[in-house]
This record gives sequence, C-alpha cells and structure tokens, in this order.
Amino acid sequence: MLERIEMKMHVDMLRAASALARQRDVTVGQLVRDLLAREITRAHARPPIRADERLVAPLRARLADDLAHATGWEDLQARLQAKGYVLRASGGGLALHDWPGDRRICKASELGFSYARLMRRFGAPFPDHPHGHLIARHLPQGSSAAHPQAQTETGAPEGTPDTDVDVIEPC
Repeated sequence: MLERIEMKMHVDMLRAASALARQRDVTVGQLVRDLLAREITRAHARPPIRADERLVAPLRARLADDLAHATGWEDLQARLQAKGYVLRASGGGLALHDWPGDRRICKASELGFSYARLMRRFGAPFPDHPHGHLIARHLPQGSSAAHPQAQTETGAPEGTPDTDVDVIEPC
C-alpha cells in the first residue's frame, strides 16, 4: 500500500528528475521510490567479512605448504585437519574454519588460494559446493566428475612427468 507524502525540491532538481524519469519511462514518484529502495538495500547489505591481516599472515605461512602441495580435495582436507583446520563452502568460494570447533577464520583467498585456482588445479569442484555454475567458468570441458583423479598443477594426471614449461596463471 502506498502512502502519500509531500516533499520540497529545488526547481532545477525537479527538472533533472523529470528528464531522468522520462528517459526511464517512469513517473518521478517511481524514480524516487526506486532510488530509495536501492539506497535502503545498500545500507542494509552486509559488509564483506575480512580477517585481520595480523591473524592471516601466520596462518598463510603455516598452511602454505599444505595448500601448495595437496593433490586433491581429500588430501587438502586431511592435511588441514591434521593442523586443526578445515575448508567449508562459503558464498562463491571457500572459508577456512578451525577443526573441530568449525568457527570461521578467514576466506581461502586471503591465504592466497582462491576457490577458482584450487578447482582448476584439482580439476574438480569442492565436494558439495552449492555454486555449481562456477564449474563451467573455471574448469575446462572434460574435467571434474569425468576425471576425478588427482592432478598436478599443470593439469596432468598425477604421476605424469612434467616436461612442459611452468605457467603462471592469475588468481
């Protein structure tokens, strides 16, 4: 239900609002309602949760070898659990949680390992990750469930000699 309100507006602002409303094929009232709705949504949006760099830096150093040398998702989870951590799906990526308490610590990308990078390296999505649409964007066709074996960073099945040049890819 709409309530009627009155407001004062400078004549130049009203002219500009009228022109913008005509451009969008709406009334000035609808234009104002749309702008207010957008501002209210933005004001109530949750800010991104960023971990304190003083806490992340030591974690990054402690877990770098495990994140860099894991051969697949199961191996990575086992390595992390041995040190008291676990990865969980979080939004469109992954978050590091303490284990067994399961308290969120930071995003995997804050440790230098984005979900997309790990997915490409392992050739498969994180088990049961809710954002399946990311698979098509980050994995070449023929990867993932069709080839569940562990892969090296070059994408070759584990155990295949690495005779190719090193490729540095953006995160």
